[in-house]
Amino acid sequence: MGLGVGIIRGLGVACFVLAGVVLGAAPAIVPTGAAYAQTVSSIVVEGNRRVEANTIRSYFKAGPDGRIGAFQIDEGYKALLATGLFEDVRIQNAGGRIVVRVAENPVINRIAFEGNSRVKDDQLKLEIQSRERGTLSRPVVQSDVQRIVEVYRRSGRYDIRVNPVIIDLPNSRVDLVFEVNEGARTNIRSIEFVGNRVYSGFRLKEIVRTAESGLLSFLQSNNIYDPDRIEADRELLRRFYLKHGYIDVRIMAPAVEFDPGARGFVVKYIIEEGEQFRVGTVDVRSNVRALDPGLVRSRLRVSPGEVFNTEAVEKTVEDMTIEAARQGFAFVAVRPRADRDTQAHTVNLAFTVEDGARVYIEQINIRGNIRTRDHVIRREFDVAEGDPYNRALIARAERRLKNLSYFKEVKIATEPGSAPDRVVLNVNVEEQSTGEFSVAGGYSTSDGFMGEVSIGERNLLGLGLYAKAAVQYGQHAHGYQLSFVEPYLLGYRVAWGLDLSQKVQSSTQFTSYETRTIGGSTRFGFALREDVSLQLRYSLFSQKVTLPDILKNCNNLNPDFINTFPTPDQTPVGQQNCFADGEASLAVRRELGQGAVLTSMVGYDLSYNTLDNNRNPTSGLLAILRQDFAGVGGDVSYLRTTANVKSYYEVLPDLVGLLTLQGGIINGFGGKALEDEGTKLRMLDHFQMGPQLVRGFAPSGIGPRDLTQFNFNGTPGDALGGSMYWGASMELQAPLYFLPKDAGVKVAVFADAGSVWNYKGPLDFLTGPGATGEVISGSICSTPPCPLDNSMHVRASVGAGLLWASPFGPIRFDFAVPLLKESYDRKQFFRFGGGTTF
Repeated sequence: MGLGVGIIRGLGVACFVLAGVVLGAAPAIVPTGAAYAQTVSSIVVEGNRRVEANTIRSYFKAGPDGRIGAFQIDEGYKALLATGLFEDVRIQNAGGRIVVRVAENPVINRIAFEGNSRVKDDQLKLEIQSRERGTLSRPVVQSDVQRIVEVYRRSGRYDIRVNPVIIDLPNSRVDLVFEVNEGARTNIRSIEFVGNRVYSGFRLKEIVRTAESGLLSFLQSNNIYDPDRIEADRELLRRFYLKHGYIDVRIMAPAVEFDPGARGFVVKYIIEEGEQFRVGTVDVRSNVRALDPGLVRSRLRVSPGEVFNTEAVEKTVEDMTIEAARQGFAFVAVRPRADRDTQAHTVNLAFTVEDGARVYIEQINIRGNIRTRDHVIRREFDVAEGDPYNRALIARAERRLKNLSYFKEVKIATEPGSAPDRVVLNVNVEEQSTGEFSVAGGYSTSDGFMGEVSIGERNLLGLGLYAKAAVQYGQHAHGYQLSFVEPYLLGYRVAWGLDLSQKVQSSTQFTSYETRTIGGSTRFGFALREDVSLQLRYSLFSQKVTLPDILKNCNNLNPDFINTFPTPDQTPVGQQNCFADGEASLAVRRELGQGAVLTSMVGYDLSYNTLDNNRNPTSGLLAILRQDFAGVGGDVSYLRTTANVKSYYEVLPDLVGLLTLQGGIINGFGGKALEDEGTKLRMLDHFQMGPQLVRGFAPSGIGPRDLTQFNFNGTPGDALGGSMYWGASMELQAPLYFLPKDAGVKVAVFADAGSVWNYKGPLDFLTGPGATGEVISGSICSTPPCPLDNSMHVRASVGAGLLWASPFGPIRFDFAVPLLKESYDRKQFFRFGGGTTF
């Protein structure tokens, strides 16, 4: 009200003075002649207590002749009110002098909040402009009310009501109290799509970030009404359709309605999909005389016949621009042109390389980073101050900054520099919490219950460093892990990591022995391209095997590793009784005599990743090639190579196909611990395969196995593993449409096939009593019973699974039935696993 009265008064003074000048009448407030006769020093100030009189006089600026006229009085009056220091200002003419009477605003003694439980006082105090020991301004208080309302609306509480109360105190002081009625949380009750025919509403709900409220809403933060996020979801939907060839798609502004009965919002998107287009012809042209178009043609990411993809076109423009800059053409611009053929539903693409404006980067300003150091942000740019301005490189830098997960928001804007050929980059960031504290838990049919407590920091000390400490404890395993990563080693885009770990894996129903492993590794990783990365590593660890006494009481190993029985009864019946209580394989017990074995190895990972979403992929390829060479010191030597390829594709909308191919081979080269074994491998260095290769089988359930005990009493012995394996799997995944999207449930059907074979470890157990000393090289043993089947037998299974992206982490249930198996294989029809971080 004070501001409104002030404005009216100000206008009144100006109009009244103007009327006096025009009509020749003297105004009642300040006579015109007297006003022009006064100077600043003759102004009399009354009513001020805290503000100096000279400070008040300074708001009245004299005219060109050094006198104060009606205009100067009006401007000074408005300037005094604008300071917020005064509740009222009156100007009068008394005895030929200008008298300025002021009523100062009181001082805020204390600011308090009542009724707020969802938002803390400290957070609200940061949002408002009123400050303790500052002056009270009623317009500012009303603005503070709106700020508090916005804070609550961002958290989904649109029923918020705030009432400011001013409590008068002596000596012109007041207490300012904001009474807050938080109201109920206003959630998104329903997200609807109208007009979509190609993609179901269930599929589109996976694209948008906003989620519907449900039974597990208390674990969600994206189910509250946020107009900015809903508008961003509209853009995500548009880009999704453009990525899949629907170039005519139109998505109207979402209609949002509040449902009082459900106490929530209904969001409705109206979609016009249009027809799907494919790529027709692709042409590359260069209008830069010295630039060969063939040099940039290699950067094409689109091919004739494939579905038109705007993201691939954008990536092509970026890659071509960067390649031209590498060739010395820093100012070129790549302009794509798309000519559509509506009859054939194709788009003919032409990429033209042209000379661009010669603009240089004058300055890069970093704003909004409170904790993160400037150099952490600047190193994500491939350009620096003084370099040519390249829009593609700036866009890539913005994408890199967003991928750091240090910032809630990143925006790079440009403004003109000091000259026409200069540009200034303003990088505006909004930081977010980068600390991590998690409690993880899970259960699987192979490892039992397990839990983990970890603490980490993604932006340690604001330097972009990553550190994490974790402790695991479970039913069959426990240990710890320490990790540290420097993403820019010595200023280069090379990530250096260091890991230290210790783990004890107890015996289970699938393995008879316990392993204790302690060691560490260091690694160096860098991107060859955005979709290709390479990691080099060195690992050093010590591994020791132990066995309970009951599993090694049947016979002993003498220093020559010859199988000897302590009982005088050497008859087959005596041997059978000896094995009746269960027995570990001699191949396992051979590891006991070696004590702790040290492994020192170097290796690398080469990966190719074009997945559209790493957490929930629907298309793209992920291929990883791994090689490890053990023998750089240590007790063992081998070369191990593995490859894994996963290909996702949409068979039909909402129906995702997954093809997995994998394989591996390991060859030993002897070593200190195996000097008498030539090129044989330790048993523990072999591939131990089970459900990770063919579902329907137990961990270490397939492949070569010590059959000595199996031949005596029908109980499978220890898995020995193999030096080679291969596997193939086909899977179809589809959502359950009768469940809400937030349930995150999918069903899958699959078929697996694979084999592990060719055990190359010690064969001492073949020379013991009852053993034939024969290893199967084909599919049939000539003189059974056979102690070792070393052939490549194919195992296969079919089954169905249930995938649940639960708030407690990804959980999967699989039921598989083996179709091809061997008599000594260990089956496991049902498999379950899952975990969480919260």
